[in-house]
Amino acid sequence: MNPKRQFIYLALIALTLTLLLPGCGLFGSSDTLTVLAGSELKDIEPLLDQIRRETGVQLELEYIGTLDGAESLLSGAEYDLAWFSHGGYLTLLQGGHGLVVTQEKTMLSPVVMGIKESRAREFGWIDNPDVTWQDIADKASSSELRYAMTNPAASNSGFTALIGVATALTGSSDAINAGDVNVPALQAFFKGQALTAGSSGWLAESYVTEQDSLDGLINYESVLLSLNESGELREDLVLIYPKEGIITADYPLMLLNADKQEQYDRLITYLRSTEFQEEMMRTTLRRPVVPGIKLDGRIPTPLLVEIPFPNSVEIIDSLLFSYLDEQRLPAYAIFVLDVSGSMRGSGIRDLKAAINNLTGLDESLTGRFARFRSREIITLVTFSSGVQQVELFQIDDVSSQGNTMAEVRTFVDDLRADGGTAIYSALREAYQLATEAQQQDPDRLYSIVLMSDGENTDGMSAGSFENFFEGLSEDAQNIRTFTVLFGDADEKTMQALADLTNGRMFDGTSESLSFIFKQIAKKSGLLGKNRSVGAIPRCKSLNSTKFGLIVEWQPGLPIGKWQLRRSDWQSDLPLINYGGSDGGA
Repeated sequence: MNPKRQFIYLALIALTLTLLLPGCGLFGSSDTLTVLAGSELKDIEPLLDQIRRETGVQLELEYIGTLDGAESLLSGAEYDLAWFSHGGYLTLLQGGHGLVVTQEKTMLSPVVMGIKESRAREFGWIDNPDVTWQDIADKASSSELRYAMTNPAASNSGFTALIGVATALTGSSDAINAGDVNVPALQAFFKGQALTAGSSGWLAESYVTEQDSLDGLINYESVLLSLNESGELREDLVLIYPKEGIITADYPLMLLNADKQEQYDRLITYLRSTEFQEEMMRTTLRRPVVPGIKLDGRIPTPLLVEIPFPNSVEIIDSLLFSYLDEQRLPAYAIFVLDVSGSMRGSGIRDLKAAINNLTGLDESLTGRFARFRSREIITLVTFSSGVQQVELFQIDDVSSQGNTMAEVRTFVDDLRADGGTAIYSALREAYQLATEAQQQDPDRLYSIVLMSDGENTDGMSAGSFENFFEGLSEDAQNIRTFTVLFGDADEKTMQALADLTNGRMFDGTSESLSFIFKQIAKKSGLLGKNRSVGAIPRCKSLNSTKFGLIVEWQPGLPIGKWQLRRSDWQSDLPLINYGGSDGGA
């Protein structure tokens, strides 16, 4: 063979190999698949290159919460695949729409409880296969067990745990029905919930921070095992697999785009191969979904009893609404709202729309769960050059047309933008209100939300606020502030406040305020330790022309909306012009 022909021959061989070898360019852009994925799947990222090499398919993952993801897909968002920890709710929601072409389970991780070893030993729960969810509820109800769990309306681990616990507490092995919910037993169980978050990953991070005041957490088995291996725990967690059963996340990969069936088949073949299942188990501590693969020695081997998943959307919705309105500890949330001159125009309009949507005007799938809930106390603090108004609302009727929701909208619609920006003074006011409140009512979870579109120009300085905050009691310092970056707000300032208070910053510069506030309502409205919060503080610390609420708490006093004006405040009367529905906080 002459040199020229030999060169051409070798070049053709090289080209052929390039085209045929997986991941070497045969499929080009057509083999890049878009995936809407649960945030807990971020730990799969180190394996994406390996998946591409073996299948020729590049996965582009976009992370989202399970409920948000379901709403996005049902609203017409176009993705090739969906990959969540559990596909039950989405499968039920799609009804006859045929959204999911096909799905295959890819890995397993049961949702269980991890308890500090010393606590488990004290309770007699180490190597005890007879521990039940009722045993856990009894310890929680007696204040012997304080645990963390994600918000079921925002995170699949919390959602799965709620279904499992609620089903187990009915005393039946059948799938739960709406009429089966044992509200008193669930109230006892959730009395021990002292920390929550919007995702399983964030909950794990928060547990590390708060571990000295907690006894454990509910999460995916893989997350709990990873925490034990992290070196960040001062005491290992003992995993409890309740006798009545648990629900296991099976991470189905769902095909949404029928045109990608061939690529999907290649993915499933590899993802369910022994090679990948073993590597996935080694790196994520999830269980293999394929029978016959030996478990990693780090994964416990108890008898796993699987609780059946509900068979209708209506049952799931009723369970979620019952959790939000009846079962969980009620929240006390303080919204600190910037109404300075820079908010004129679209800023104040967006702010009003965002708050009003939380009164039930947002009727979307996620909006139904991300609104002010029954038994909550909501305080709206407005500020410009100083604190302007403070208004409290006790939420008794979650209907968008209920009296309290209408009162919130009336207050918000009357807001006007003017003056400077006293961020730190307003935040100090919020902490003073909450600090006085937390001494009166130990059975609330609460937080502060700060929204501002500018830099601090008036009132207290950053250094003075930090000194003030560090002088608060330990309980008061456990109140987290969630800052919302909006307009020309100083990102450094807002992040520093979130860091100081162990909260989180939400970026409202790229999303609407309505979307951001909805995320906060779902993910952060409860986030905080259950120390003592929620009563109604005095009004003496305020100093403006008009105030909402705030009277000294007296047991048995009706709680609704208070209006305390400057003339009343000057007369130093502790209880002025109150009105509203009956009942304690």
